[in-house]
Amino acid sequence: MNRPRIVVDAMGGDHAPGEIVAGALLAASEYDAEIILTGDEPRVRALLHGPAADRITVHHAPDTVPMEQPASQALRSADRTSLGVAVSLVKQGAADAVVSAGNSGAFLAIALIRLRTIEGVARPAIATVWPALHGPTVLLDSGANVDCRPEWLAQFGVMGAAYAKEVLGIAQPRVGILSLGEERTKGNAQVFEAAKLLDEAPIAFIGNVEGKDLFHNVADVVVCDGFVGNVVLKAGEGLVADLMKVIRETLLTGSLLTRLGTMMLAPTLRKLRKRFDYETYGAAPLLGLRGNCLVTHGRANRNAIKHAIHAAIEEARHDVVGKIGELVTPHLAARL
Repeated sequence: MNRPRIVVDAMGGDHAPGEIVAGALLAASEYDAEIILTGDEPRVRALLHGPAADRITVHHAPDTVPMEQPASQALRSADRTSLGVAVSLVKQGAADAVVSAGNSGAFLAIALIRLRTIEGVARPAIATVWPALHGPTVLLDSGANVDCRPEWLAQFGVMGAAYAKEVLGIAQPRVGILSLGEERTKGNAQVFEAAKLLDEAPIAFIGNVEGKDLFHNVADVVVCDGFVGNVVLKAGEGLVADLMKVIRETLLTGSLLTRLGTMMLAPTLRKLRKRFDYETYGAAPLLGLRGNCLVTHGRANRNAIKHAIHAAIEEARHDVVGKIGELVTPHLAARL
């Protein structure tokens, strides 16, 4: 691929359009990609300043999808919204990937209707990248499908393995299924049936993993339904954020000697914070769609948007959609 074309929903997110445009400017100055912003053109252009501004194009979309709007309503007005127009550009072949910090439910619904799933894939899944102790771990589904069939979980394992191999550079990703014990005899009916299908899939399936294993790189890809995945994701993010807060407050309110030591440790502490910061990993791909779609936090700031655009560039360059199709269609479609 030459220069990946990344379209960004400029009006989606808690800090749109200011932080979204600022993040796009950072990405345009750092990455070799064509960046397109969709949204209210006068508002967006008013924010485009600096040497990288001429590397960004704007595609007008008069309306916005509110964060609280139901997906069904967002679908009806998609032709006029920044999110709907961004997805349409991917469908039309005018962009290679779309990034949004907006309404994730609406994003999933619009992308599912307009792009459809890869042949053999029943449902797309949100794949989040965890900053584990010895490298990243992929968790999916992280919220797209609250109730899942066992065959969907097997497909999530195949899709997650393809993403871990192509984008994260893990040669042979180990895939596990999240359960309440590592023994194969532990779990519910959904886990038991999904494990049988994962055993037959073209991946390195290692069996059950527990919640304590998520930060220990026991598996490179961890599969679960969207209800469990989203709860685990939010709990993990909250724990890391609160732990960093406690460390900061403890060090800065200690004795004079403690504060002096903190000043000396400041570079190391910044590296630690960055290592476990969700912004570093940019965005979560919606795997299984016939197009590269990445969702990032609604509270994303400019740095998070920059990293999200980088994640979109990598997904497009490595043809993750094609790689998933190569695995799923011949090996799983007939069985699942």
